[in-house]
Amino acid sequence: MRISTASAAIAAVLTGCLAGGPQLEAKSRSKALTPEAVEKAEFRSGGLRRGQSTPLALKTQVLLDRVHMSPGAIDGLFGAGAIEALKNFQAANGGKPTGRLSKEEWEKLKAAAGADPVLMTYEIQKDDVKGPFIERIPDEYAEQAKLKRLGYTSPLEGLAEKFHMDEKLLQKLNPGRAFDKAGETITVIDTGDAMKDRVERVEIDGRSSVLRAYGKDGRLVASYPASVGSKDMPSPSGSLKVRAIAENPAYYYNPKKLTFAKVEGEEQIKIAPGPNNPVGIVWIDLDKDTYGIHGAKEPMDVGKKASHGCVRLTNWDALELARQLRKGVPVEFLDTVASR
Repeated sequence: MRISTASAAIAAVLTGCLAGGPQLEAKSRSKALTPEAVEKAEFRSGGLRRGQSTPLALKTQVLLDRVHMSPGAIDGLFGAGAIEALKNFQAANGGKPTGRLSKEEWEKLKAAAGADPVLMTYEIQKDDVKGPFIERIPDEYAEQAKLKRLGYTSPLEGLAEKFHMDEKLLQKLNPGRAFDKAGETITVIDTGDAMKDRVERVEIDGRSSVLRAYGKDGRLVASYPASVGSKDMPSPSGSLKVRAIAENPAYYYNPKKLTFAKVEGEEQIKIAPGPNNPVGIVWIDLDKDTYGIHGAKEPMDVGKKASHGCVRLTNWDALELARQLRKGVPVEFLDTVASR
């Protein structure tokens, strides 16, 4: 695989890093997630339990996302992604990374995330519904290569990614609403302000399935759930550096170098850009051939399924990270021979 440049734009790359076997999440026990209940939710002892879907769990996810300790796709569930995000928030604020929230830490989190409501109303725009949409993304690379763009499959999918949400949660918060109609008003997550801290060092923790980003003062400024290698195709070990960054990349699969996909012949396959491209909307190239950090077409799988050696983030997390990086930033790999 290779990174090529055309004019000022970097055109694409890439090794495969598709999903492997699943990691099971705790069974969900759900409570009503109405906008009113979410806004009113406040800390109470024992109020956050792994596997529970509650207004407090959803509010906690949103607040963590706003301070750039991402829980991944926000689904209202206090699961592995939210727990790791909470641990990183605790560590960044001088606490013990227990993954259990205290009253004091709840107040710190609210103060850091800002006082704005966690949900807001949004009027669906013409751009949200104009497409073109793809009814189904083919599994085979040869079939994907026939498409002009690997776009969204529906306005619902695009809106969910726009607001860092799981599609099911977006539907749950908007019963009876039409997501394919411009002018419709829906309830979405207010994701807050863009990240301002420049990233000076990246750490990939395969054991915890998380990527941590550090600022120039060594302070932890962001963390993201990540799919990191597998037993058969582990991610690299040791220290690499960022070599190049491409937004909206095309994907190149070279069967002479890679063998995880079933393709006929030995010709390189090019798959057009788009959010459902095998590497999503961002490729962060590392200085080890065919390896990188990139987006993902299935945000709910990130951190729960293995990859083929690369590091996968949600599309929006990958974009946030990429825009705060520069060429030459060190990327440290820890415990990347995953137990999957």
